[in-house]
Amino acid sequence: MKRLLAALLLSSLAASAGTAPPADRTAQASRTGAVSNPATAASPAPPPHLSPEAPPGASPTAPAPGEADTQDALPPPSSAAQDLYASARGDLLQIRMLLKNGRTQSTVGSGFLVGTGKLVVTNYHVVSQMALDPDVYTAEYVDTDGNSGPVELMAVDVLHDLAVVRVNREGSGFFKVPEHPVRLTQGQRLYSLGNPLDLGFAISEGAYNGVVTRSFYDQLMFGGPINSGMSGGPSVTGNGTVAGVNVSKRRDGESVSFLVPVKYVQELLRKVEAQPAPPKDFNPLIAAQLLEHQRAMVDRLLEEPLAIKSMGPYLVPVRESGQLRCWGRSNVKAQTAYTLDAMSCAMESAIYVSSSQQTGHVAMTHQYIRSDNLAPLPFAALASQMFRTDKLGSAWDRRLTRPVCSERFVHTRTLPLRAVTCVRAYRKFEGLYNFTLLTASTNAAESSLQSRLDVSGVSYENGMRITRAFLGSFGRSVRRAPAPGNKP
Repeated sequence: MKRLLAALLLSSLAASAGTAPPADRTAQASRTGAVSNPATAASPAPPPHLSPEAPPGASPTAPAPGEADTQDALPPPSSAAQDLYASARGDLLQIRMLLKNGRTQSTVGSGFLVGTGKLVVTNYHVVSQMALDPDVYTAEYVDTDGNSGPVELMAVDVLHDLAVVRVNREGSGFFKVPEHPVRLTQGQRLYSLGNPLDLGFAISEGAYNGVVTRSFYDQLMFGGPINSGMSGGPSVTGNGTVAGVNVSKRRDGESVSFLVPVKYVQELLRKVEAQPAPPKDFNPLIAAQLLEHQRAMVDRLLEEPLAIKSMGPYLVPVRESGQLRCWGRSNVKAQTAYTLDAMSCAMESAIYVSSSQQTGHVAMTHQYIRSDNLAPLPFAALASQMFRTDKLGSAWDRRLTRPVCSERFVHTRTLPLRAVTCVRAYRKFEGLYNFTLLTASTNAAESSLQSRLDVSGVSYENGMRITRAFLGSFGRSVRRAPAPGNKP
């Protein structure tokens, strides 16, 4: 299998290196969801970054689902909020993930009963452990009166971070999920409810501030605090109509939080109503949803040719869009033996799978290195050291297979390149792969262009589509000969 993958990589890259890029065909805050037990929580894995340094001006890393934060306590509620909480409290639940062996609490989040039934809406990341490893984890709910009971997982929507569970009690009918879209106006008052930091149930007042423009899927901006543990709780209008579900916040801002729009809740509840029984194994369903995402992601990425920008004498491919942002930096004024200009583009969102895995992400970086002080041999040693193919995909990861890598010297129309490609398959989700492509120019002794492309959670075919488009877009500026009679 490994030999077959390597052969496919080599032949595909060699065939595409000399062609033009095909003309046919994502930092936003991370989730701030369930409060985790520090003894059992794994370190969250952020989306892959192409440079060891964060792009200048990029947002600091936000806490991932399951990671507790130290945000200040919620402000005291107004009289309107107090009245709303008094009416809603009976249908608010805390959702707890428990280890089956010993029933030790692993993470906690929030949820809410819909209408007068037994269905509860929460975030996928609140129940992800039970979805991925039901033989290890189970769940229970606790209501505002301290009553508890079992939780049955009914459906998940990984792409929008939603889940529906069933409990052994009924709702009072307070939380209404409308059948039609909810129309909100800028500045409209909203109220988010949940169990922040596992301290007790609470309500947070804020305002609707529009739809986030730099998310792959729609999210609502909520001008109010949402703390860890409130994920999965409802955000409602003054009459109890659900507008969204608490999902994340900006760690570097003040009261800048995000909600999953209720339209996605409506879709998931309709699927639950139509299904004869909940899936026995959610992993194939999650894999199908991730495959659906990668198809849309790659089609959107390649619906137009990659943009071409100049870095010194080189031409490099980039993509700037509503989902990807680009940043640049330079050490031109630093006291170093070489000069480095860098450009990085990355999606500002990714799909949460577990506390240690995010996927559905694309990032690319370019580094133009040159020196007037170093002789060719020392500069070649420097460029080789910065290329660092020795650690490309070598890290052990139980979620992925060992990398299958191929290396070849290829030529675009105007630039010779050294190209190394590594592919890793997902163990739980058949048909999904991570691709990494590393390239370095080989045409000059005094300069080097080094680039990297990371694509996570794509099919093999789409991984090859992106790497071919990326590799075929490199070039070198060609100086035109002076016209007759003009000085060169």
